Amino acid sequence: MSVLVVVECDGGEVKKSSLEVASYGSQVAQMLGTTATAVAVGEATEANLAKLGEQGISKVLYDAEPRLKDFVNGAYTKLIAAAAEKESALVIVLANSNIGAAVGSRLSVRLQASLATNVVELPKNNGGSFTVKRGAFSGKAFADVVLSGDRKILAVKKNSIEALHEAGKTAQVESFSASLSDADFTDAPKQVVMQDQAGGVLLPEADRVVSGGRGMKGPENWHLIEELAQALGAATACSKPVSDVDWRPHHEHVGQTGITVSPNLYIACGISGAIQHLAGVNSSKVIVVINKDPEAPFFKAADYGIVGDVFEVLPKLTQAVKELN
Repeated sequence: MSVLVVVECDGGEVKKSSLEVASYGSQVAQMLGTTATAVAVGEATEANLAKLGEQGISKVLYDAEPRLKDFVNGAYTKLIAAAAEKESALVIVLANSNIGAAVGSRLSVRLQASLATNVVELPKNNGGSFTVKRGAFSGKAFADVVLSGDRKILAVKKNSIEALHEAGKTAQVESFSASLSDADFTDAPKQVVMQDQAGGVLLPEADRVVSGGRGMKGPENWHLIEELAQALGAATACSKPVSDVDWRPHHEHVGQTGITVSPNLYIACGISGAIQHLAGVNSSKVIVVINKDPEAPFFKAADYGIVGDVFEVLPKLTQAVKELN
């Protein structure tokens, strides 16, 4: 029972969430007494793919088809399915990302595989079936599900598994062709716009996030958010009301109807903490709330809270971070 890991790449780099997935997949392979092979999607370099050996990957399959640089659902699905057939993989591991969510369901149908999303722990092997713990109800509960099919697909929640780093190990990078045709790219986007955050940090992949709400009082004050984010090497985000009034672009909107994030650090500035916003950030390892209203609901979910005016607190916090750095 071999294990295939889907590794997402962007700008030549392997995404952090995919390093976690590679570590997860290699641990599943070890549990099953086999090896883990990765298939790379997106724009990658051979040198960075070889470094996946540090996460326990033995071999990486890479199709250099230039049209695979950007996400195309049909083409990515066919590529991963072809890799699974080539490696006789009965377990496929991918990130619970936008790409993983889109591809996972298609793969499940194409390969007639059992699928578990939002996975937060290594599976328990029941002699053929897996018992998998997954997050449910926007992270408010957990469910143990049993995957009994011959093939199993596990979509791992970001920041739920720590990435392994075994220095010096390298993976073999192997050219691979899924024999894709023009028809596989019929659902390709006509235009691809990369939404980089401050400092070039992509919000879904960010390890730290600084977010602002209506308490910032207007877009002219957003430099306070950006300065702290730059000092921390963080991405910037906002609440839904902020994006609704066009203070910030919609791709920065975090919440149940926006982007779901799972950073190690989430700093909420002037955000009251509506339940829809909490649903998008409650998987963060540490939540810091800055609000002048001591009764703001967000304080109930915070690990650390500062009751104070964001216009006084943020400059001092930014200066403290700069001095620490």
